[in-house]
Amino acid sequence: MKALVWHGKHHVSVDNVPDPTIEQPEDVVLKITTTAICGSDLHLYDGLIQTMESGDIMGHEFMGEVVAAGKSVSNLKVGDRVVVPFNIACGHCWFCKKNLFSACDESNPNGEISEKLYGQPAAGMFGYSHMFGGFAGGQAQYVRVPYANTGPIQVPAHLPDEMVLFLSDIFPTGYMAAENAQVKPGDTVAIWGAGPVGLFAAKSAMLMGAEKVIIIENIPERINLAQQIGCEVINFEADNDENLFDQLKEKTNGRGPDSCIDAVGMEAHGTSPGEIYDWIKMGLRLSTDRPNVLRQAIQACRKGGTVSVPGVYAGFLDKFPFGAAFGKGLTFKMGQTHTQRYMRPLLDHIEKGDIDPSFLITHSLPLDSAPEAYETFKHKQDGCIKVVMKPFEEKTAGKVKDFMTAESNA
Repeated sequence: MKALVWHGKHHVSVDNVPDPTIEQPEDVVLKITTTAICGSDLHLYDGLIQTMESGDIMGHEFMGEVVAAGKSVSNLKVGDRVVVPFNIACGHCWFCKKNLFSACDESNPNGEISEKLYGQPAAGMFGYSHMFGGFAGGQAQYVRVPYANTGPIQVPAHLPDEMVLFLSDIFPTGYMAAENAQVKPGDTVAIWGAGPVGLFAAKSAMLMGAEKVIIIENIPERINLAQQIGCEVINFEADNDENLFDQLKEKTNGRGPDSCIDAVGMEAHGTSPGEIYDWIKMGLRLSTDRPNVLRQAIQACRKGGTVSVPGVYAGFLDKFPFGAAFGKGLTFKMGQTHTQRYMRPLLDHIEKGDIDPSFLITHSLPLDSAPEAYETFKHKQDGCIKVVMKPFEEKTAGKVKDFMTAESNA
C-alpha cells in the first residue's frame, strides 16, 4: 500500500509499505477514504517530538471502511463506515471507565518512555512517535485500528466524509477546549490562534452561549474565516503586546476576558522581545517550547478566570508567569482530548445542522501530494487552513486483500 512516511526533519515521502494485518482480537483494518494533516503533525515534521524513527507512518485524523475485523470485535463489521479517534484507549482501565480516554493506562506498549517525561505513561496515539506507542498512522491507504470496540464510531451514509472527518480530532479538541474554559452564557472568550482547533473552539464557545468571541491572529485567510463565523479579531502583528492587552480590556469593560484559550501551543510565532527570546533558546536547544501565547493568555485573563490550553506543549516552559496566575486566582485546564467522550454528541450536532465542520477545508488533494501539502500547510501558503487527502483517487478493483494473519484466524 501507499503511505506518507517520516524520514527525518522536513523529510517525508509517499512510499510503498507492507499492508497492515489483524494482530489482536479487538483489531480492525480500515481502508482509508479520507485523511487530513493536523497542526500537531507539523511538530513531527519540524523534528520537535522525540522518538520518531525513519519509516514511521504519519497521520492521526482519518476515517474509512472496515475491511477486516478480529474475532473479538463486537460493535463493527466489514463494510461499516467509521471515524477513528486520534488517541487509542482500551475501554476497561481505571481511566477509561471514568471517560478519561486520553489517559488510558493500557493502550501504549511504550508507556515507560512517556512516564520518564510526564511521571505517568501516556495513552497510545496513531502516527505520533514511539513515545506514544509507535502505532502506524492514517495518512495511508490502510491502517490497523486496535481496541476497535472502544474507539471508532459509525457515521450515517448521508453525511459526506468532509462533514464527519474532524470528529477524529480537531472538532472534539476545540469543543473540549471550550468546555475546559468553563464557558457560560454571556461570557467573553479570547482565543489565541485561528487555526482549525482555534476556530472549532470558537464555534463551540458559541454553541455554549458565549456572547463574544475574540480571536487573536495575524494570517489574513484565518482572520477572514474567523470573522465569517462571527468572531471579533485582533491582529497581533499590527499591534504590540501592550496594545493587545489594552484592546482586550476595552472589549471587556476593563476586566479582561472571562476565559482565554491557547490554541497555538509550543510553536508560537511573533516578533516581540519575549518571542525572539523563545526562538533563540529553542534554536539553541536550550528550551523545548515557545510559550509566549500562554504568557499572554495568563496576563490577559480576568481575575478569577479560566485559561484553557488545547495547544500542544512538549516539555519545559521558560519565564512562566506563575505569580500572575496565582495572584489573579486563575483556573487552568488542559490536556490531550478525551475524543471518544465527545464524538457521539458532536455527531448529533452535525446531524441537527448546528455546525458543518467542512467550513475549514481549503485544500483537497490525493495522498501522493502529501509532501508538498505539508510544505504548503507549514508555511501557510495559498490560503491554506486545512488539508484533506484521498488515498484512493477512484474505486479500486481486482483481488480482495487478505488482512488476517495466521494467528488472528486461529
